[in-house]
Amino acid sequence: MNPFTAYRIFDENGRISGRLTQTTLDGTSPGDVVIKAAYSSVNYKDALAATGAGRILRRFPLTGGIDVAGAVVSSDDGRFNPGDLVLVTGYDLGVAHDGGFAEYVRVPGDWVVPLPEGLTPRHAMTLGTAGFTAGLSIVELERNDLKPGAGPVVVTGATGGVGSVAVAALAALGYQVTAVTGKTAEHEYLRSLGAAEILPREAIPTDARPLGKSTWAGAVDAVGGAVLAGLLKTMNYGAAVANSGLTAGTELHTTVLPFILRGVKLLGIDSVFCPMARRREVWARLAAAVRPSTLETMAQEIPMAELPVAFDTLLRGAARGRFVVRIA
Repeated sequence: MNPFTAYRIFDENGRISGRLTQTTLDGTSPGDVVIKAAYSSVNYKDALAATGAGRILRRFPLTGGIDVAGAVVSSDDGRFNPGDLVLVTGYDLGVAHDGGFAEYVRVPGDWVVPLPEGLTPRHAMTLGTAGFTAGLSIVELERNDLKPGAGPVVVTGATGGVGSVAVAALAALGYQVTAVTGKTAEHEYLRSLGAAEILPREAIPTDARPLGKSTWAGAVDAVGGAVLAGLLKTMNYGAAVANSGLTAGTELHTTVLPFILRGVKLLGIDSVFCPMARRREVWARLAAAVRPSTLETMAQEIPMAELPVAFDTLLRGAARGRFVVRIA
């Protein structure tokens, strides 16, 4: 195969940075399935990895991108054939294994998910890891008895990748969604996704009281920190919070009272090593729940050359929805 373009990340004398360069399959990580990439996406984790703002990558140089979707070119795994449309998110992709910001990606067959019916590669990458995380959050909340009609479900960080998909998917499934955001200019965007109510972040209590007014039937939290602590003490009896993020901090200062007096549950959401059976279930739910028109609303398509701009936007907390990376 001829050389192809990839966005490679280097550690040069302690300075981590990325750039477009030429590489070959022989120069990339091993795997038994080769995918001709059509689209990837940009997640907060990608921005941390590519800029060195977070200690994400486990080796250098490495092709970035924790997501990819496209068509199988060749396969030594009998489950996949040339021409199959597939996607990969999580595992070691873009962390210790060359990732999705490349024209060709080689991965183990055990990481590959057949593209669900109803999704194009572009739509799948509008979802990407962030959307998958939102979907997994909803599935886990429903496994803990959340049902439409139970009351308002709150989504924090609602204009971000996880939050945008969570608002849209919950609304499509019939839930009454309250979106929490500090961005007053994005209220119309959130309404277009299906939010019934929009609140500022200050509406989530951060005072020292161990319990607040019971308000929420469920919560999708991509923020963490004091916001997560505030959610825990305002959940309805028996309700659950699905947490997947840390933009407000990694520490959680709370008490046991929400857990032992109201039976509140805190669900940790890990999208990286989610078992394949659950992974396929979540992707199928997302494909059925989120309309293509809604995905178009939250997508901003960029070429690989504009990745640094997307990284900067995410790290500044200025992103809305999802950056979809056009590879092909």
